[in-house]
Amino acid sequence: MAYKEILHYLEAHRDSENIAGMMRFGITPAHTYGIRIPMLRKLAKEARPKEKQQQHSLAAQLWTKDTRETRILASLIDTPTLVTEAQMESWASEFDYWEIVDQCCANLFQKTPFAYAKAIEWSQREPEFVKRSGFVLMARLAVADKKALNTAFDPFWPLIVQEAGDSRNLVKKAANWALRQLGKRNLNLNQKAIYIAQKILSQNSPSAQWIANDALRELQSKAVQDRLQKKQQRLQ
Repeated sequence: MAYKEILHYLEAHRDSENIAGMMRFGITPAHTYGIRIPMLRKLAKEARPKEKQQQHSLAAQLWTKDTRETRILASLIDTPTLVTEAQMESWASEFDYWEIVDQCCANLFQKTPFAYAKAIEWSQREPEFVKRSGFVLMARLAVADKKALNTAFDPFWPLIVQEAGDSRNLVKKAANWALRQLGKRNLNLNQKAIYIAQKILSQNSPSAQWIANDALRELQSKAVQDRLQKKQQRLQ
């Protein structure tokens, strides 16, 4: 499916009711067709060229269009091995609402060779959506990088502690997400995450208190502990 065919499809499926609903959840891009994610995933699968360079070129074209749907499609269609560090920086600098952050990180950025480095760098940046991107990458890597050793995540812990005082809602929720996902990976990381949460709890800020208490509630829960115990037993 060519670029113009994709635009025609998006225009034909514009949904004004969905646009209004998205706004209630903070999905506020300047331009949107109101098309839901499952439909976009289906479209991406149908539209994705077979050749990697063509995938990469189409993704760049879609990103330039600057609508919610074309940018999410770009993250679904692009080829991770062809994504450059400069491209990641360019896209991240244009993030302006939480959904595009999460979609780009989950669909594309976490699969690139730069994922760990950008998680570390971006989590220390000041712009809200770039900082969120750093913590979202941490959360996604904790889930998706099945082969990573526990030590691969060592650089993340001090950054979660360091940035726990950031009171911006999208940042603190992402930092909390990263802490919880790391702590649900295995028993050893669970113990580490609980220790880090208790360390954050000692900080005198509302955001740090929320991050820590919410994480501890889940990480120490019977459901999580039982699941991790069973996982550990299977590995022995």
